[in-house]
Amino acid sequence: MNRNLIGTLLFGLVIGLSVPTWAQDSTRERQVQNSDQSKTVKIPAGTKQKVKGVILSRNADTFVMRDLTGGDVQVSLTNITKVEEKKSNPFRRSKNYGTTQLLRGLSVEVEGRGDASGNLVAEKVKMTDDALVVARTVESRVTPVEGRVGEAETRLTQAEANAQRLSGQLEELAAISNAARGGAKAAQETADMAVAGVEATNKRIDSLVTSLDEYEPKRGITVNFRVGSARLSPEAKSSLDELATQAKTERAYVIEVTGFASSDGNENANRRLSQQRADAVVRYLAENHMIPLRRIVTPFGYGESQPVADNSTRDGREQNRRVEVKILVNKGLSAPPAPVQMSKPNNTSED
Repeated sequence: MNRNLIGTLLFGLVIGLSVPTWAQDSTRERQVQNSDQSKTVKIPAGTKQKVKGVILSRNADTFVMRDLTGGDVQVSLTNITKVEEKKSNPFRRSKNYGTTQLLRGLSVEVEGRGDASGNLVAEKVKMTDDALVVARTVESRVTPVEGRVGEAETRLTQAEANAQRLSGQLEELAAISNAARGGAKAAQETADMAVAGVEATNKRIDSLVTSLDEYEPKRGITVNFRVGSARLSPEAKSSLDELATQAKTERAYVIEVTGFASSDGNENANRRLSQQRADAVVRYLAENHMIPLRRIVTPFGYGESQPVADNSTRDGREQNRRVEVKILVNKGLSAPPAPVQMSKPNNTSED
């Protein structure tokens, strides 16, 4: 909110206009939400437990999971904790994962023992590949939205503080208004402008909230790969350099990375290869251009699905061995606030 808008809002307060109640309503809503707390489950010390549930939040060495009864269990990770695949085929070995794969929204099965604090010290964590894909998708969508909601709440808090500070200056502003504006007529004109400014601000906030989860593509490139390779060519690196340079000039952006393969080879191998190609692009952007990982939507390899050309021809297969990289810009946070146009009232007072 700029100085002109603050001034006009103050004059509106002088003549009896009330501050909009949307800020008070948002505070009450947050208080109601905070009162909804789930029960915490304590694991007896030394007791061996196996718990199934969904990860709600994650820290460096711990995470909170909600079990099948609706209780929240605090799980501690150690350097001996094993994270492995819960496989359905008994004739092959289970995959091993790193603890970094334990994402919010992931369905897991945890085996371990309780400690003195009632936490479950994990000895083994099991999950499926399908559950990991779902959790990656949830993480890539939720994290940007959380950041945008946090910014919106900060703006609301600042607006509430401004309203409280302004309400304590009514008497002084009344005297200044009468002297500066030349009486009741000028004060009425200023109040009308204050109402228009408040309405314009409310419309801007409504538009911001509506468009928080809307993105528009700003630029997209495609980098291609050799048969069976996930190594970036010099041409691909040059294209990624240009895209990274542009991304750093944008506000409220994310980068979407999707990998693909041609029909050469079997389907499972192509799916892994497409994921490796997407990961190679992410690593290049992070290591060579310091693009924060929170700005990159979780990369995903689609294998030989979604071809852009005919796989029965050599040229078509070359086009399908690709990674698509897009800069997506948030509509609500990237657009500058619209200026409020207000005319100066005529000052008819005499010195």
